[in-house]
Amino acid sequence: MRGLYLVTDRSLCGRKCLEDVVSQAVKGGVSCVQLREKDISTRLFVREAQSIMKLLEPFKIPLIINDRIDVALACGAAGVHIGQDDMPYAIARNLLGPKAIIGLSVEAWDDVEESQKLDVDYIGVSPVFATPTKTDTKGVWGLDGLKKIKAFSRHPVVAIGGLNESNVGETIAAGADCVAIVSAICAAPDPEAAACKLSGIIEAAMVLR
Repeated sequence: MRGLYLVTDRSLCGRKCLEDVVSQAVKGGVSCVQLREKDISTRLFVREAQSIMKLLEPFKIPLIINDRIDVALACGAAGVHIGQDDMPYAIARNLLGPKAIIGLSVEAWDDVEESQKLDVDYIGVSPVFATPTKTDTKGVWGLDGLKKIKAFSRHPVVAIGGLNESNVGETIAAGADCVAIVSAICAAPDPEAAACKLSGIIEAAMVLR
């Protein structure tokens, strides 16, 4: 997992269609898309996931489903992202198989230590900075916390929470392998331009690390 990771939030898209936002973001340099839906029916979630999968297929970009193992299975997504209160990793892996991408959020140091025992594909450090898009977390890691996790963990590190063009460079410098963005793309007037700028900053920071 490397580069720019889009996490969708339809409430931030305004009048823009979610599929259009994803399409533009991909053109701007997004390397992975996580579909996150908390307030729609399972039927609509599956339909939306299938639509976005078709959109991503020509670009060989994986679609990750947030939380919902059933939706990932129904649409044939590349994998899932699970939190500490979601389905246990071992059960998710058994259901999805060895090739599925499974990411796991870590919100406390105990979570980081526990993740060392698991063959997850990446850990999501959440949140790095305070963010209005995720309020059910145990605290903010900050850059020092991110550095500590990177030095300790055997897994690729995806940073999420309060990230935008003003801080993605220092986040990569602190050890993130990938940066997950929500509002800085979904709420942007021009998602393609926003993704392009973020991707450029990330790549430049990777070179300097």
